[in-house]
Amino acid sequence: MKLYRTKTGIVIEKDDLFYLVQNENWDTFINDDILIEKIEDLILVVKKRDRSVLEDILAPIGSQQELWACGVTYLRSKVGRQEESKASGGADFYGKVYEAERPEVFFKSTTHRVVGHNAFVRIRKDSTWDVPEPELTLVVSSSGKIVGYTIGNDMSSRSIEGENPLYLPQAKTYDGCAALGPCIYIADGPLDSNTTISLVINRDNKKVFEGSIAISQIKRTLQELVSFVYRECSFPNGCLIMTGTGIVPGSDFTLKSGDEINISIDNIGTLSNTVQ
Repeated sequence: MKLYRTKTGIVIEKDDLFYLVQNENWDTFINDDILIEKIEDLILVVKKRDRSVLEDILAPIGSQQELWACGVTYLRSKVGRQEESKASGGADFYGKVYEAERPEVFFKSTTHRVVGHNAFVRIRKDSTWDVPEPELTLVVSSSGKIVGYTIGNDMSSRSIEGENPLYLPQAKTYDGCAALGPCIYIADGPLDSNTTISLVINRDNKKVFEGSIAISQIKRTLQELVSFVYRECSFPNGCLIMTGTGIVPGSDFTLKSGDEINISIDNIGTLSNTVQ
């Protein structure tokens, strides 16, 4: 099943049928340890709608929710970070955190800096090397239970982060720095380890980059990442957590205004955004 946050309400999709739930607060609705059971009960009483209810899709994050992120969870990410920070002397830190018991976790964004499907993401004006980071993103309840999955684009300035690892917040957090969507995938069990994340970047209607990776390549378990984000932090309305990227374009690639970014994850769909 899938959940969409739209301007007219919450849309449930199951077996190519659509149901519109109105007068529900998104934050409260998805912050539910038995979300899948609640949805199953709702579709028995809510009127069916056609696909037109999917117009005006919003990012699947509520006004009272936070977006956090995890870094260096794939080997390719470790290598990429070491390459970009070698000149500054920061390369060793990325190798150490990849092997450490404690993962890298950081605050990514409040809701107003996050955009949804088909919206514009941004690159910093004071950056010279920018990339999208396609990531499986967890929807987690206030108790720490993973209740769903979505697609995330963790926009990043590699030039700023590479200059000094302490510049990570500036490289990661700014207006239009993240995209989420198009929906939340509600599964009745863990995702298959062969679930694949794919990235395609088009420029002037031509493909300029593509890559893919299976989530089995994440070094840590998803629940492990959740547990570290939730240490000493409470999330009364739940939280969304990006799980890191295993697709890192080479040093010869940087995003440009007008580029189209398409991130696909099996069973969830495709998140599409254009660089402003």
